[in-house]
Amino acid sequence: MNLKVRLSIMNFLEFAVWGAYLTCMGNYLGRAGMGAEIAWFYAIQGIVSIFMPTIMGIVADKYVQPQRLLGLCHLFAGLGMVALFIAGIGCEQPNKALFISLYTFSVAFYMPTLALSNTTAFTILKKHGLDTVKDFPPIRVFGTVGFIVVMWFVNCAVIDDGGFYLTLGENAHKFQYTYMQFLVSGMLSFLLFFYCFTLPHCEISKKQARSLYETLGLDAFKLFKERRMALFFVFSMLLGMLLQITNGYATPFITSFKGVPEMADTFGANNATMLVSLSQIAEALGILLIPFFMKRYGIKIVMLIAMFAWVLRFFFFGIGSPSFPGVTLLVLSCLVYGVAFDFFNVSGGLYVDSECAPNIRASAQGLFMLMTNGLGAAIGTLSAGAVINHYCYWENGFLLGDWQTCWFIFAGYALLIAVAFAIIFKSPKANRV
Repeated sequence: MNLKVRLSIMNFLEFAVWGAYLTCMGNYLGRAGMGAEIAWFYAIQGIVSIFMPTIMGIVADKYVQPQRLLGLCHLFAGLGMVALFIAGIGCEQPNKALFISLYTFSVAFYMPTLALSNTTAFTILKKHGLDTVKDFPPIRVFGTVGFIVVMWFVNCAVIDDGGFYLTLGENAHKFQYTYMQFLVSGMLSFLLFFYCFTLPHCEISKKQARSLYETLGLDAFKLFKERRMALFFVFSMLLGMLLQITNGYATPFITSFKGVPEMADTFGANNATMLVSLSQIAEALGILLIPFFMKRYGIKIVMLIAMFAWVLRFFFFGIGSPSFPGVTLLVLSCLVYGVAFDFFNVSGGLYVDSECAPNIRASAQGLFMLMTNGLGAAIGTLSAGAVINHYCYWENGFLLGDWQTCWFIFAGYALLIAVAFAIIFKSPKANRV
């Protein structure tokens, strides 16, 4: 099979695993009596990303081939998701402590795979003489396709006394409202576990460690000694604070309009997961723009575009609604998300890969994950949760309240970060990827 096709399948499954629950988990948690803890569930992804991607990056650099470690991580992540499914069977409100523990176990092994899948793809592409900036984005786009396909499946799939079927209509047994989303994620993780062991061999660096510092795989932290890289990582953390806000709260926000009588029957209010999937469709298109923008404008302009896209993402949510014409603003918010996410997350990974030595590439990707999906996402999600819990409240399974103020607060924060980055960060032409 063609090398690029094999890596595309890997990326498809990698993000399909996440797409099963990432954007619709909030709907289930609200109905399972854990609505007030939504921020914590998404923050847990950030907390485990503070150390797990770095640890796994060190292991991949020094001890275990990254494609094999990727598979093993998915095995354990899948076991955790299946255990969540079992914990939810027959329980309107499952044991909260057990549920959080199982979820933490699963995401602790899933989050490192985001960096490990990048490392695997970059290593295999370079081994075969291919250009990562040119050839990786078309491969990575299949990850977004996988995310979208599974989002749609979870949005439409129903299993009840009438059996299994797909529908766009209202149904309380849709996977997006139930624990079935975790079973879907777990099964996909098991599939990727087996698939990873069919991927090409990735050599581990043969460079001998000269100190305990290198032996422990902490070389990547030397990147902080360079002012430009240190600033890049700091701003990555600040921007990373925005990453999980709409993942956690976009579907509860849109679904909340079901609690407003005149909007209860709108398509968007009843198919929030599918509406939000427009963000991932835009993401797929955004990825294809990265090679052009990275080579022509460099990392600073690309990051600035991402930051201002985040401003628009939140602003459009603040003034939108599921009914016409407000739904067009929700659609616009989803469209700009593709640029907001890709021009930061994917371009950032490519930039870090281009700036570090081969023997620390996996560790450096883990460090980027630590700053963005770790520290940034954890702090940002908990802060956003505090804001939303202050202005909104759960009633009859819907998160109602002053959503507009919440979205405007997040948009203002993104604007401040963009202005500061434009002033402080320097990226000479010579440093373009």
